[in-house]
Amino acid sequence: MILPQTDVQHITTQVQRYRDTLVQLSHDIHAEPELAFAEYRSARKVTEVLAEAGFEVEPGVAGLDTAFTASVGTSDLVVALCAEYDALPEIGHACGHNIIAAASTGAALALRDLATDLDITVRVVGTPAEEQGGGKQLMLDAGVFDDVAMAMMVHPGPDERCAPTSLACTDITVTYTGRESHAAMAPHLGVNAADAMTVAQAAIGLARQQLEPGQQVHGFTTAGGTASNVIPAHTAAEYLLRAPDAEALQRLYDRMHACFQAGALASGAELALHQPSPPYANLTPDAWLARAYHTAIHTTGRTPAHPAEEPDPPLGSTDMGNVSQVLPSIHPTIHIDSGTAVNHQPEFTDACASPSADQAVCDGARALAHTAALAARDEAQRARLRAGVRARRATGG
Repeated sequence: MILPQTDVQHITTQVQRYRDTLVQLSHDIHAEPELAFAEYRSARKVTEVLAEAGFEVEPGVAGLDTAFTASVGTSDLVVALCAEYDALPEIGHACGHNIIAAASTGAALALRDLATDLDITVRVVGTPAEEQGGGKQLMLDAGVFDDVAMAMMVHPGPDERCAPTSLACTDITVTYTGRESHAAMAPHLGVNAADAMTVAQAAIGLARQQLEPGQQVHGFTTAGGTASNVIPAHTAAEYLLRAPDAEALQRLYDRMHACFQAGALASGAELALHQPSPPYANLTPDAWLARAYHTAIHTTGRTPAHPAEEPDPPLGSTDMGNVSQVLPSIHPTIHIDSGTAVNHQPEFTDACASPSADQAVCDGARALAHTAALAARDEAQRARLRAGVRARRATGG
């Protein structure tokens, strides 16, 4: 895989030209973290940079206030650069979505003036609610990705991988409803919803011994009572279930459902389960694009392992997995200096606005743009990617 030196030089020059803008964008998003579906300032910050650079911005796509597309070009070979920008409660951008948004924006700016020569449409897709909510699946359902030939993004982390995988997952909310009563005077008249949660948690703890490889269960109680002298009538919890693929996830869900039912049966409380977000599919990177990214990231001086030699442990979970099940996609990770901290720790939040993070924005932008150009210059890949779009349209998928 060799890209013409003129392309490489153009991409490098453009990213350097916009370096200050991209770093400032990353820092601005980092400084004002916003939660899923409420990323109003963050989405606006990204679209303002792109609109000023001549991209045609369409806000509010898929009926989501903080989703958008921003495009340049008229080709039927559409390259999507996914921008995430939601944060985590209390610890802010501990997953580095500010870096993701800025890197995708930088890649789009680097490709803008090459779009005609490469015969591609460059499109930044603003995807809200990755941490919780499944924004990408909602956008898939609404047809936002229907004409997209390939989708990419780069995610910060403590290590560097070109073809990481992830686990399928689903989140569930659990509520038990019992009946209040005086805890000393008439406990026998109450139905203890806290007991229901305790039984369920014990059942889950025991079930972990026999879970299938790769299956995970974790959660926390969000409501457990109001006063020590009142039998709790309402308890609630949030749980996340993960598994290697959709089939294993469904088996895990059935097992956990039985554990929660055990709590209701033992206590007499009523159980309600709800899945607030679409399930996340396992991430399956496109092999050719992952190899192309491996070639591209080496031009920045980074030296990750070859995709075939990467370690097996998957990442957590991402709704980019849903996109990868539909069209050729990659979700590489790019190293930032975070000491011993990993994603979703407060120390990682600090690292995501550091000089190392700033360099990751620019290196990630260059590598994504370089990967897109490699695909566009390869006639066999152009044919494959176009054929994929046609096949999805023919099957309605």
